[in-house]
Parts: sequence; structure tokens; C-alpha cells
Amino acid sequence: MFRKRRRKRKKRAPYLQLLPFLIAGGIGWYYIRTLEGIAGGIGVYVFVGIAFKFWQYWRESARLRKADIAEVDRMSGEEFERFLGELFKRRGFKVSYTAKSGDYGADLILKDGQDVIAVQAKRYSGSVGVKAVQEIIGAVKMYDATEAWVVTNSYFTKQAIKLADINDVYLVDRKELIDMILDK
Repeated sequence: MFRKRRRKRKKRAPYLQLLPFLIAGGIGWYYIRTLEGIAGGIGVYVFVGIAFKFWQYWRESARLRKADIAEVDRMSGEEFERFLGELFKRRGFKVSYTAKSGDYGADLILKDGQDVIAVQAKRYSGSVGVKAVQEIIGAVKMYDATEAWVVTNSYFTKQAIKLADINDVYLVDRKELIDMILDK
């Protein structure tokens, strides 16, 4: 059985990620020279560490907000879920992410007033089959959802469309996803 190779992404300028810690180290060293400064030095390290994490989160969110369909096609499944989360936040939904494993078929939970929507995210290169629809149907009761959606960067098989129609599952295929991205 062949395994699909994953492309390794190049890390951009790893020395830039160390810069905040080097600055904090210099400031911390300056304050540590006195006994009172030890607490200040530790405080500086903690502050810079937290600020750095927020900066990383903000940068990643900005990258996902600017993504187009070609970038979506290169994303991992987890990146696609975060991308959809950002996309739905821009559309006014409150977004929560389910656990990476044991998610009962839903990757995102969207809230809009009284509506709770369970979303299954499928970043595929081929067509999405009935399994994705079956999984999200099971997630509806688990998350007390009022609606179920399956979102993909690809298309759905005829069987998946038929099963979704019978069970009132809303399908978002590549064309509709592109429209959502462009609508921003």
C-alpha cells in the first residue's frame, strides 16, 4: 500500500522567532542584577512569551483570512478547519472547534442566535462520499445541533448528495466555497 507523501513546509526565518526572547533576555539580564529585579526579569519573560503567542495567533489568522482556493487546496485538514473557522467568524457566526479525535463527526460548531450548526470539514482532492454525510448526521444529536453542514474544497458524489437531501444536510462544494471566499 502506498502512502501519500506530505510536503514539508519551509520555516520562514527561524531566527526571527527567537528575537523576542533575545530582547527579553537582555532586558531580563539588566533587571536580574538586583534582587528586586529577579521578579521583574521573570515578569518580562512571561510577558514576552504571552505576547509572542498572541502575535503568532494573529499572524496565522491573518494568513487564513487572505487565503484563496489555490491555497486551500494546499492546506492540511487541520489548517482547512481553522480556515473555515475564520471564514465563518467573518460571516457573523460564533465558532468553536471540536476535539481533533473523537469529535463524533463534527469539526466545527457554529452558533448564530438559537441556531447550532455542526460542520464537517473535508479538504479532499477527490470527491467526498457518503461517509462524510453519515458522520455529520450522527453529530447532530451529539452536539444538539439544529443543522448539519459538510464543507469541502472538492465536490460530492451523487450518493452523498442523495443522502444529504434525504437527511436535510447542507452541502457546500468547491463552487460555493469559492463564492464564500470571494464574498468575504
